[in-house]
Parts: sequence; structure tokens; C-alpha cells
Amino acid sequence: MADAEGKNNTCGTICLKYLLFIFNLFFWLAGGAVMAVGIWTLVDKSDYISLLSSNTYSAAAFILIGSGAVVMLTGILGCCATIREQRGLLRVFFVLLLLIFLLEITAGFLAYVYYQECFPLCYQLNAELRADLKEKMVQNYQQPGQEHITRAIDNLQQDLKCCGSNSSADWREGAWIQISADRRLVPDSCCKTPTVGCGLRDHPSNIYKVEGGCISKLEEFILQHLIILGSVGLGIALIQIAGMIFTCCLYQSLKEEVY
Repeated sequence: MADAEGKNNTCGTICLKYLLFIFNLFFWLAGGAVMAVGIWTLVDKSDYISLLSSNTYSAAAFILIGSGAVVMLTGILGCCATIREQRGLLRVFFVLLLLIFLLEITAGFLAYVYYQECFPLCYQLNAELRADLKEKMVQNYQQPGQEHITRAIDNLQQDLKCCGSNSSADWREGAWIQISADRRLVPDSCCKTPTVGCGLRDHPSNIYKVEGGCISKLEEFILQHLIILGSVGLGIALIQIAGMIFTCCLYQSLKEEVY
């Protein structure tokens, strides 16, 4: 009878080990995905970031990279604890999972509170961002020593299919149109089919005319990515709950085998 009970305990422990190992594999992959998103934001979208006066977006990318690295290390620790069946490592793994989970919940709650409290100030912040982006676009475009700004603006207008900070009319106020426009009304990157000199016509059939200009498209872009990141974070948090349950069960099973 005791042998049968021991076999059942052993079988249950093996099942829990496999479940926890599979969880750690998914957890490790999730950490890698989060870190990859942070690196992608810095590398592929660095042009967009260079146009913004705020460091919030680059800071968010570094936070993603750091968070992803911590999650990956935690996943590796979980695999070691599972394979070696060490209760001490399982305790450390559980505590790390709990801390990451609490940080995610706290960050999500604070973000929600900040979003709710933002409404009286959002217009002011938005106006400041618009003014700063407009100044960079119309005053620095194709100016000596501002090649990175020029490249960033061209990429922004082509990728987001927009023209000008607030509208295509912004280009009439800048240094570019007075010095190097060569009779063009807007940069060639405003055109739906970019070719040399296509900016001579600013008709809607030729260029992107978007209500709110590039700043509104940039806001939409950031909001869409925040929603995606929030959904991924919620998914990881739910997975962590399962991981904590498996860890507790395996810890208890190993404890029973010892006694």
C-alpha cells in the first residue's frame, strides 16, 4: 500500500516537473519577446524617437529590455530548480515570480490611474509635443548638420503616410522652403509615390493629407503599440499565476517525498 502511494507521489512529481518545465520554456520565450520588442524599438524606431523632446519612449524601450532580461534569467532559474528538484531554488523562483507579478500589476494600475488623471493636462502636453515636432520639422529639415533629422522626417512621413507636423501647410513656414526647396511646396517624402521633384504639387491626389498631420498618426502608432504591449503583459501575468501554482505543488510534492 505504501509502495503504491509512493509511486503515485513520484508520478505526480514527474507530471508537475514537466508542467513547470514547459511553463518555464514559455516564460523564457516571453521574456525574449519582450526584450526583442525593446531592442526593435531602439533600433528600428530610433528615427521616430530622435524627433521627440521627451525621453519617455526611449526610457520605456530600455525598461522593456531590462524586464525581458530579468524574465529570461528567472525562466532559466526555474528550469534549474525543476530539473535538480531543489526546494531552495524553487522558493527563490516562486519569490521572483511573485515580485515580477506584483510589479506588473502595480505598473498596470499606476498607468491606468495616470491615464484617468491625464485628461486635464493631456491637451497641454499634446500642444507642447506638436509645437516641438513642428519646429524640428520645418526648421531643421535638410539643413547642414541635421542629416539624421532629415532622414527621420522622411521615414516618418513615408511610414505613417502623413505630411507635416499638423498639416502639409506647415512646410510653408520653414527654412527649407526658402533655401533648398527648389520650387517644391512639400518634401518629396510627402508624396504617395515618391519621386524626385514630386513635391511640386501639394494636391491631395499627389501627397498625403491627413487630419492632424504626422503628430496624430504618431500618437495612433504609439497607442496601438501600448495596447499590444499591455495585452502581452496581461497574458504573461496570467501565465505567471499558473507557474506559481505549479511551483507550490512541486515544492509540496518534494517535501512529502522527503518525509
